[in-house]
Amino acid sequence: MSKSRIKAAIIGSGNIGSDLMIKLLRHGQHVELAAMVGIDAASDGLARARRLGLATTHQGLDGLLALPEFADIRIVFDATSAGAHVQHNRVLQQHGVRVIDLTPAAIGPYVVPVVNLEAHLDAANINMVTCGGQATIPMVAAVNSVTPVLYGEIVASIASKSAGPGTRANIDEFTETTSQAIVSVGGARQGKAIIILNPAEPPLMMRDTVFCLTGPADRAAIAAAVEQMAEKVQAYVPGYRLKQAVQFEDIPAADAAAYPGLGAQGGLKVSIFIEVEGAAHYLPAYAGNLDIMTSAAMACGERLAARLLQA
Repeated sequence: MSKSRIKAAIIGSGNIGSDLMIKLLRHGQHVELAAMVGIDAASDGLARARRLGLATTHQGLDGLLALPEFADIRIVFDATSAGAHVQHNRVLQQHGVRVIDLTPAAIGPYVVPVVNLEAHLDAANINMVTCGGQATIPMVAAVNSVTPVLYGEIVASIASKSAGPGTRANIDEFTETTSQAIVSVGGARQGKAIIILNPAEPPLMMRDTVFCLTGPADRAAIAAAVEQMAEKVQAYVPGYRLKQAVQFEDIPAADAAAYPGLGAQGGLKVSIFIEVEGAAHYLPAYAGNLDIMTSAAMACGERLAARLLQA
């Protein structure tokens, strides 16, 4: 094993796994991708991995354990499904392998790189929340850094063509996981998540709207915190951008009773509008929802690998 890089494997040879593979091979500094694992011998992801010189298996986790390369693998990215991840994680933990979970299984702590990665570098399993969570929770956290967020709501709109079987099978997990992470990672007292699959042609870029309800607060400070957070996300997701200036709406004291958590003094509704354009490494540029997941997972893997190299 290279002394300057940590070997890793990807389980899941579909769209997300294949895009992550390309990112790691092109841009990995501390992570050396060694193996790609799938369950379909004819999958494009496995065929591409073989052409790129990776060890491959179509026999799932059992196949990975049987590969000679597994002895040196210390990080595994799981890009399968929430149900499959439960078994994958159980077995991998027995082998002392660190796991980065791109499914909504939420076995390990929710992690959004710019918000709380440093706090979970020693976790055996970290969960990448969801695409909507990766895009919006940084904005909730930014507002919460200025003033307490009493209620946070996000609406993630993605192109139908960028929602594969795994995404569609995990819609319920998406809303539940993202809602919980808005609270536990973003810092909101209450959270809600909505996802929309937009069938428009040509396919639209990923668009996200973030609503935050706060007490009276400094608008300029909130806007500055949001812009600074967007720049931090752009460091690993270049296509991440604010679509317009942060919008503010005063909630007068007379209407405060209609909003959760507002006191008699009224409050402020903060609206943030985001677009995520994919890097088009493997997937179309409109599939920003998948790109932000793989980009965030790579950012976590790189930081974790750097930590392991220092051990």
